Amino acid sequence: MTMTIVEAARGITGGVDTHLDTHVAAALDPLGGLLGTERFEAGSAGYKALLAWLESFGDVTKIGVEGTGSYGSGLARYLRRVGVEVLEVDRPDRQKRRRAGKSDPLDAIEAARAALSGRAKGKPKSRDGAVEAIRVLVVAKRSARQARGKALVQMRHCAGEVESVDQDRPVRRRTQCTNARPVGTGI
Repeated sequence: MTMTIVEAARGITGGVDTHLDTHVAAALDPLGGLLGTERFEAGSAGYKALLAWLESFGDVTKIGVEGTGSYGSGLARYLRRVGVEVLEVDRPDRQKRRRAGKSDPLDAIEAARAALSGRAKGKPKSRDGAVEAIRVLVVAKRSARQARGKALVQMRHCAGEVESVDQDRPVRRRTQCTNARPVGTGI
């Protein structure tokens, strides 16, 4: 009687430390053994290469991503779109980072271990829907308020600069600038 040993597909867990220009990824086997780390460009081509690299080790079960609300938001959206489970990973503990040293590969490995162990349970924000629409409106309102303030300061400075050239006309210009200010807007 012959016996055939069939190796089951290994479930790979990934971890990603995200930055503005590059992302560092780590791959772990089901027991937490490190399979490798690699650096990828941030952007759609880099996201595809990162996922292909992780899939070269086996079936990707989940990926822990650090910074899904900022530098990792594009990567998290891409991974969700292709059907990979994405977990939001908190930054590593600062005391542990001081003892072990700070490096992007170590942070990626820690993100993968947090996803594998279950410490990372958070689902990343989808950054769409009503909440995102309200956020965009708040940002636009804040920007408009700041622009209005800067414009008022510029008008006051312009009126002050003209004053040194001609003493009769600036009074009228200053009055015109003062009258141009909206009253009672509450902004």
